[in-house]
Amino acid sequence: MTNSNWLLPEYIQDMLPDEAWRIEKMRADALELLRLSGYQLVAPPLLEYAESLLVNGSRDMDLRTFKLVDQMSGRTLGLRADITPQVARIDAHLLNRQGVTRLCYAGSVLHTQPAGLMRTREPLQIGAELYGHSGLESDLEVQRLMLQVLAALGVENVYLDLGHVALFRALVKYAGIAKELESELFVALQGKDTPALRTLVRGLPQSVQDALLALPQLYGGVEVIARARATLPDYPEVTDALHELEQAAVHLQPLANSVGIDLAELRGYHYHSGMVFAAYHSGCHDAIALGGRYDDLGKSFGRARPATGFSMDLRQLHGLLEKQAQPMSILAPYRDDGALQEKIAQLRSQGHAVVVDLLGDTEQCHELNCDRELVQQDGLWVVSNNKFQ
Repeated sequence: MTNSNWLLPEYIQDMLPDEAWRIEKMRADALELLRLSGYQLVAPPLLEYAESLLVNGSRDMDLRTFKLVDQMSGRTLGLRADITPQVARIDAHLLNRQGVTRLCYAGSVLHTQPAGLMRTREPLQIGAELYGHSGLESDLEVQRLMLQVLAALGVENVYLDLGHVALFRALVKYAGIAKELESELFVALQGKDTPALRTLVRGLPQSVQDALLALPQLYGGVEVIARARATLPDYPEVTDALHELEQAAVHLQPLANSVGIDLAELRGYHYHSGMVFAAYHSGCHDAIALGGRYDDLGKSFGRARPATGFSMDLRQLHGLLEKQAQPMSILAPYRDDGALQEKIAQLRSQGHAVVVDLLGDTEQCHELNCDRELVQQDGLWVVSNNKFQ
């Protein structure tokens, strides 16, 4: 019988040295940029009570979350599928600050199903959240920061898509649309299913029918805003949303390869409350970074605060970058020699990796990732690459 204990579940992968070291550097570089931008690091636990993770009754989040029974309390626990709700809990309940709070994080999340064809079920999520400010300025800060992080990690030619869930919410509100119909309309809009929309909007006020049928066609460049103003009802929420989208497109254009508008984009509709955004790259079928405004999320923890943020998966981003081998090391012999130990310590303090050859088999140095060695010349230990040429 063949031993298969080394096999992993589907869409769960190990990270080998080259990938693991590079992703660790990406994590450090991204967090340093966030730190310099005033974001403070938090590290929530991997495991929480399920109801704390499944905020706002999100069915999508419920389906994505692994659950188990706590042997100590008997309550249902969840393995986090997203860190954002945890950070909202920290802001609302633990920090309890009154002004603007900027928080960032980096950690693994687990999904019951992969989010895309080539995605892992264990993304390494990194992101930033800004609490306590409801204006366009904080949306722009977070969107700009997301694009800057992608650029710092070496991800080029990014396409940014902007949407705004307040448009659909306003149409639902003023037409008095029932929850069941709202959900059906949401599904049809996400799929840009115009035939289904035509059936669903029957019986609604004519202006709302026209607006809902127009939304799937309102996508493209900034010119979409003018078309939307001429097509959609002049509700205050619609006017404000279109203004915010126009301003964001103008301000973010220098940082992205292009900025697009999609008024039928309702990603995270049950989660977000305002402008939503996603970054895309030609090397990936799925969005490579996501974000948006979610002013109501903190209500689940007893304190609603204006909030906006973004997140991305470092493992997904790593797949978009050119492969890079980790830096080569220096091979050192194993000897009880004070001068040798001093030389090794000196090299390591200068940032060089030095590997001690415990087996004394320099023929296997390629497995140790070495392209130089420490040799003794005239009583001194020096670095040589003669053997590797």
